[in-house]
Amino acid sequence: MAYRTPDDRFTDLPDFPYEPHYLEHDGLRIAYLDEGPKDGPAVWLMHGEPTWSFLYRKVMGPLLEAGFRCLVPDLVGFGRSDKPEAIEDYTYEKHVGWMSAVVDHLAPTDCTMVVHDWGGPIGMRLFVEHPDAFSRIAIMDTGFFTGEQRMSDAWKAFRDFTERTEDLPIGFLVNGGAKSELPPEVIAAYDAPFPEPAAKAGARAFPLMIPTSPDAVGADAGRALRDAMIADDRAKLQLWADGDPIIPMAAGEKIAELLGAPIEPVADASHFLQEDAGAAIGARLVSWLS
Repeated sequence: MAYRTPDDRFTDLPDFPYEPHYLEHDGLRIAYLDEGPKDGPAVWLMHGEPTWSFLYRKVMGPLLEAGFRCLVPDLVGFGRSDKPEAIEDYTYEKHVGWMSAVVDHLAPTDCTMVVHDWGGPIGMRLFVEHPDAFSRIAIMDTGFFTGEQRMSDAWKAFRDFTERTEDLPIGFLVNGGAKSELPPEVIAAYDAPFPEPAAKAGARAFPLMIPTSPDAVGADAGRALRDAMIADDRAKLQLWADGDPIIPMAAGEKIAELLGAPIEPVADASHFLQEDAGAAIGARLVSWLS
């Protein structure tokens, strides 16, 4: 059984005038944005936990102004996409499969993948498994989740909170993960997809899906992804918040060492760096891609 957020929850969103498109797959309606010229160079923007495509509104501005096409899906369980109501309905492999269907539907070529948080291991899987679609990748505040990674105390507290809290306060959590205090209307926009506890299973599931030991479910897939990314010679850029307590800069530096990719700090930013420095990130992507 899947929950579908009423459309009227998404009216009058601040600085987010974009109309959604939908794909029916696996009995679910998956939402995505497709903005900018259809023949423009494409950038795929992948959100994570517990956000949705609204997270990228500030990043999209400079990209659209520079003539890029922005493809921004809502993960199943988030945003305007349908939301299975049981936590066990969500797995890493299912998320990859759902997003792969969107890649097949849109069929981009020479596209740039941009990932953040749980959008990282999902988006990086798309990157390695759809080489005809993606030519380069920008990585922000995420990880491979191999079961070998050290989890921060802030993340452990977040995991414990999500596990025991059925009615998860989504906007409150996003506000706490940004360095700047978010306006009430922005917090409300993060709450909009989740008007009742039945809609929040996906947000509660993600922290529980991260393998915390090498023999945990999903750890093998994380190590295989890490090895595939190390072997991949397509262009990579890392942008990392200088004040992220959830996945700190030290984690980004380890990934940079593994991938041989440059890492650039994003100043005065916390985990949701798109809120703290979205326009600067968008401008940096335009510069990199130009």
